Amino acid sequence: MIHRTDTAAIVHALKSAAPYIRMYKGKVFVIKASGGVFGDSAATRSLMEQVAILHQVGVRVVVVHGGGPQLTEIQESLGLEAKMIAGRRVTDAKSIEVTSMVLNGLVNTQILGICREVGINAVGVSGVDAGLIRAHKRPPVQVEGQTVDYGFVGDIDLVDSKVLQQLLNEHIMPVVSPVSADDHGTLLNINADTVAAAIGAALKAEKLIMITSAPGILESLEDPRSLVSYTDLAGLKKLRDQGSLKDGMLPKAKAIEDAIKGGVRRVHCISYKSPDSILAEVFTNEGTGTLIVENVTTLSAAETASG
Repeated sequence: MIHRTDTAAIVHALKSAAPYIRMYKGKVFVIKASGGVFGDSAATRSLMEQVAILHQVGVRVVVVHGGGPQLTEIQESLGLEAKMIAGRRVTDAKSIEVTSMVLNGLVNTQILGICREVGINAVGVSGVDAGLIRAHKRPPVQVEGQTVDYGFVGDIDLVDSKVLQQLLNEHIMPVVSPVSADDHGTLLNINADTVAAAIGAALKAEKLIMITSAPGILESLEDPRSLVSYTDLAGLKKLRDQGSLKDGMLPKAKAIEDAIKGGVRRVHCISYKSPDSILAEVFTNEGTGTLIVENVTTLSAAETASG
């Protein structure tokens, strides 16, 4: 039984959300979810239930997923070493086969299964499909004074978003694995944050929402209360320079910068551990994580007051 007070709260919530629904209907959101969320069945279901609501109110959603924890687990079970340098995974010839198996197979199909359960008409694609991501093998690079060969890791040359546009026009949600290829068909592993940013820029997305285990961007890594509510590209650079961004946050920060410079209006970093974090971030001024824009002077008074 729903009491009158509960009914009033529901009606108030719907009225509060209505302006946002009108604002975002027909707009593109790219949602990038880290592999960590998919290791938790309850978190996965909660995430996709929220995505379903966005989909059902007319937001054109593209989901890009990672799968790092699952990939590491399978690699280790096969006797392969999982090696990370500066937050990026080194991928040798054997590891690229496992990467394709885990990301294109295990994780992507798991997400599609839950999409069916929550009523989202979805199709799984990878960067290889229909030439979505065209890339080249990354040459050896200098990292902290050492020459590093990341192996079968790719750098993006072009995003041909036609296949995504076609799916979105048919009200079908693409679920994208970041595995891509070069022009010779050689499979390449690309950081999922990088892929999500490039897709967001190609689609001129309204929002890129990055979902991780962290509450957002922290000014002090040791203090979860040091959450940065909002910042801009200059603020992001300052955080990087002062050492607040480390390991996996470094490629994420680069992806955020690329997305905004590529035309994405707003980037959000939120946690899947926070209840209904996507809906709270999209349909309230307060939000739950960190909002990043090109310049904070463009933010509304309500958005900055929430910080």
